[in-house]
Amino acid sequence: MNKPVFLSRPAMVSALGCGVHEHINALLGEADSYLTRSDFWVNGKSYLFGSVQTTLRPFPTGLNPDFCSRNNQLLWHALLQIEDDIQTAITEYGTDRVAVVLGTSTTGSDDNRAAIEYGFMRQDWINSDYNQTLQLMSSPADFVAEMYQLRNVRYGISTACTSGARALISAARLLRTGMCDAVICGGVDTLSALTINGFHALQVLSSGQCQPFTAMRDGINIGEAAAVFVMTRNPARGLPLLGYGSSSDAYHMSSPRPDAEGARKVIQQALHKAQLPTSAIGWVNLHGTGTTQNDAMEALAIHNELGEEVSCASTKALTGHTLGAAGALEAAFLWAVISRQINPDGKLPPHRAKTNLDPELAFIHLTQFQEAFNADNPRIALSTSFAFGGNNTALIMGSNNANPDL
Repeated sequence: MNKPVFLSRPAMVSALGCGVHEHINALLGEADSYLTRSDFWVNGKSYLFGSVQTTLRPFPTGLNPDFCSRNNQLLWHALLQIEDDIQTAITEYGTDRVAVVLGTSTTGSDDNRAAIEYGFMRQDWINSDYNQTLQLMSSPADFVAEMYQLRNVRYGISTACTSGARALISAARLLRTGMCDAVICGGVDTLSALTINGFHALQVLSSGQCQPFTAMRDGINIGEAAAVFVMTRNPARGLPLLGYGSSSDAYHMSSPRPDAEGARKVIQQALHKAQLPTSAIGWVNLHGTGTTQNDAMEALAIHNELGEEVSCASTKALTGHTLGAAGALEAAFLWAVISRQINPDGKLPPHRAKTNLDPELAFIHLTQFQEAFNADNPRIALSTSFAFGGNNTALIMGSNNANPDL
């Protein structure tokens, strides 16, 4: 991959709280009751959701109403955490050299729900207040560019559950082309009735808290989150994205390929770009949704590519599956776990499930409480993300040799 690119301390908002410290405390702690039960989203059904409970900061007065979705407000709330990094990039490089790439899948669709119901029920779209612009997949990126008056490339990525990870990959590629000098990148998604009812129709919403990789697993919990970085070529600015992989095997509209070929390829690609052996990986953040097919496929991929000893964990029982934000949020988890400032003891987030690995799955080692990185080795971790349509990604992040105390 030649020279790595560097990710600033991430902005994070999820069911776990706001900021890096609240998230690392939740990831390493013993509490697992961050999900909220609600019967609001699915008629006649009650499910657990990873909903953000924080009061979000208001939009600036006079903002164009085309940007006034809850999705963008969640993003706006997160951006406050990296305001200094954004302003530093603008000052150093100029507004014409800072790009924006953000992943999303729900965007502002739920903000139009009442308008759509009004339009269909009354056959009166003129007075429905329907605003198509709210649900454009480019809306988060357009919103950020508008708020900071940025004049470089900006676009949204919507590849379902890999959107956030693909935004980071696209940002790295933009930097390598020389098209920009900094990229505001990540993912954001908010709870949406359309998406939630879609998963309900597929019968993959868990009846309780999701149980990834166990024989008890019966589906996912849906969550919402925002996770954003400033990516540059400057090693003083963050932790390196050492490697990445992406593929699209197009096996099935909603089911993963059982032999895990696409998942294995992205892990291979990421290791190759990072020029690392499999033994260098100290922790794996699993996609780990809790569905029967995804977990079986992912266990097979990890078993075949990384072996039986590497420590692996899914965090979705804490946050819910945050869909278009998940790849970026879990990259932010890598950042927090690797950072010596944030995680001085190198503790690893334990796998969240109430029972052991399903014996029917290919064997992988699920992280237990109090496990840690090997103190004699660099801290290097990998995160996987998989999406409908056979869309696959893997990211590798590591310690910063130029700034080892970061």
